[in-house]
Amino acid sequence: MFPNSYITYVLVISIPAVFLFYRHSKFSSPPLSPKITAEDTSKPAKSIMQPPREDLAPPKDDPFTTEELRQYDGSDPSKPIYVAIKGDIFDVSHKVDSYGPGKSYNVFAGKDGSRGLGLSSLKTEDAVADYSTLDEKSMKVLDDWHSFFTKRYNIVGRVSDGPKIES
Repeated sequence: MFPNSYITYVLVISIPAVFLFYRHSKFSSPPLSPKITAEDTSKPAKSIMQPPREDLAPPKDDPFTTEELRQYDGSDPSKPIYVAIKGDIFDVSHKVDSYGPGKSYNVFAGKDGSRGLGLSSLKTEDAVADYSTLDEKSMKVLDDWHSFFTKRYNIVGRVSDGPKIES
């Protein structure tokens, strides 16, 4: 009925076309989402942020002056790195990749940078202790940062001569 050359031609053209179609549809379409069960909803979502730590020491309230706190800015590798938020001083030494010299959050090292955290600002002029002028939204951001730090870093003291701000 059909000459052999015709069948060969159809096979030569159709087999690669079918293969390409199959390969394209198999790898380019999104996978089907699995059914979510009640068991799955109890698992916490995976976060790119560091998880809360279970091994934190009880908070300390050792007094540090602003001048004493300045010594813990990461410039001396023999000393820990401290960051203060709302007067609480946190030891962030294990995150030298973020708070060490030349790193993105070093602007907060060795000082109370509450205002800058509330403003989500990495500007040196914003990294100051006085957060009394923050609006409600920025105060929420600052409170969220304080809560984040409290769950991840040891509190090693309090700034003794910082601004006294009424909540």
